[in-house]
Amino acid sequence: MEQPGVRINKFLGDSGHCSRREADRLVEQGRVRVNGVVAGMGQRVTAADRVEVDGQWVAVRWEEGVPAGAQAGGRVVLAYHKPPGIVCTTDRSEPDNILDAIGFPERIYPIGRLDKMSEGLILLTNDGSIVNDVLRARHHQEKEYEVRVNRPCDDGFLQAMANGVDILDTRTRPCRVERLGPDSFRIVLTQGLNRQIRRMCDALGYHVVQLRRVRIKSLTLDLPRGAWRLLLPDEVRALRIEPGAVSPPAY
Repeated sequence: MEQPGVRINKFLGDSGHCSRREADRLVEQGRVRVNGVVAGMGQRVTAADRVEVDGQWVAVRWEEGVPAGAQAGGRVVLAYHKPPGIVCTTDRSEPDNILDAIGFPERIYPIGRLDKMSEGLILLTNDGSIVNDVLRARHHQEKEYEVRVNRPCDDGFLQAMANGVDILDTRTRPCRVERLGPDSFRIVLTQGLNRQIRRMCDALGYHVVQLRRVRIKSLTLDLPRGAWRLLLPDEVRALRIEPGAVSPPAY
């Protein structure tokens, strides 16, 4: 009777983390752990197991008992829960650069950015065609954030954020804002001005204490801080813009 799950080298290879040969080398070096225990050569893993390489959780989706994630044709799109302190740059001279933080074996680059002290969902890819779909302002792609400020926020502040704020010689688009607590709120933007939320809050006399992006269009943050995973093909398709399908949301 065939044992459940897949061999650890196949798991790591199919996840896109590394090749199967490299996976064997990592296992031999004791750098792979399954549920906190050093993995052995040929060990099998299932969807119930937590696999880590050098302390980094290899988070993947499973379909019918098999890890799914690597895209055909060499295209890579991955989701990362960026912690505060990581810089969204490909410049390896920056000690806290996002590429070294992830440690992906292929050349990728971030789609957009989160500033150094913000955290949350960011996408990285080697596929330039998807970048325009996600970033172009005319596409009105929704990005959702949870924000905490330095003092209680009144209804007037939340309404002003929703109506639009004058920053960077322009007025921000109307957006959806919802109170989460006395000093926190959720905001859904359809544009990506530089440090937009922080600048909007500053303009209204508030200072952002904590900012976390929890959604990009249909893709929600489902990873612990510092973890990443490859997107499934249907998740990548959901991020793309169909010709003639773009229309501004009615806020």
